[in-house]
Amino acid sequence: MHLPDGFLAPQVALALWLLTAVIVGIALRRLAASRDATAAAGRPILMGLVGAFIFAAQMFNFPVAAGTSGHLLGGVLAGYLLGPWAGTIVMTTVVGVQALLFQDGGLLALGANIFNMGIIGTLGGTLIARALAVTLGDGRSARIGSAGVAGWLSVMAGAGVTSLELGLSGTIDISVGLPAMLGVHALIGVGEALITIAALTFIATTAPDLLGERSAAQHSLLRRAVAGFGAAFIVVGFATLFTSTNPDGLNFVAQSLGFSGLEAGAPFKLFAGYAIPGLDETASFALSGFVGVIFIAGLLLGLSRLAASRTSKK
Repeated sequence: MHLPDGFLAPQVALALWLLTAVIVGIALRRLAASRDATAAAGRPILMGLVGAFIFAAQMFNFPVAAGTSGHLLGGVLAGYLLGPWAGTIVMTTVVGVQALLFQDGGLLALGANIFNMGIIGTLGGTLIARALAVTLGDGRSARIGSAGVAGWLSVMAGAGVTSLELGLSGTIDISVGLPAMLGVHALIGVGEALITIAALTFIATTAPDLLGERSAAQHSLLRRAVAGFGAAFIVVGFATLFTSTNPDGLNFVAQSLGFSGLEAGAPFKLFAGYAIPGLDETASFALSGFVGVIFIAGLLLGLSRLAASRTSKK
């Protein structure tokens, strides 16, 4: 669902940049002001690990029906593990690095992409997941299942809002584009739900304290960091070998409705398409994934520690 430049009218893209900047600014303030348990020394590492895993998981495109593919958004997963505000910072960082380093999504459209893929799912999806879990009894199964449902809804909401943005830009007729986007992403959302449930089930089994449950085993931050990075690197390797080459939901709809030709080229190229000069396609994709995992983890570690240091000075 990464919008390239050219799909949105400049005024729509700029309005979404403004809206996104305001929400991310609020998230940074809330993160810096946080004094609860999640603001302890372990939060910077956890933010880095969650961001690294989501970046790695987004590299894996799974095939769905009609010759298209989808990938994890991860907003609900980030929000559920970190809280909605810290999760928003994580998702902003992931989507931003994808655009700036790998030209995955346009720069003018970056505000829209952060809003559609990060903010909607992280803020709205997390609140829905928590409310639904409480309604169902707030047990482990209820919480994990509710996160899966919220993950599916976050994909549908993101697809719906993207359709409205394209309609306001004059790119599509909303009466045609909205059903097309929702139809494709209803299937992609099932993948989002299953990955979210699988990830939270694994975490509930191996580190239940991250979900607010009591745990007899106490794992050091170093051990968790090693395990988290190991999981992210394994996912990158898996994505390198098995990611689908079919177009994702947005590109499939763009080709079907005839507006894919509006895509504008990036103003600069670093590792566009996760390609590194001098390496073949497989090696480039894998190395790009490893570099992205490390870069995102380090960036989030620095941001979180900066927020923590501001909190300690107050």
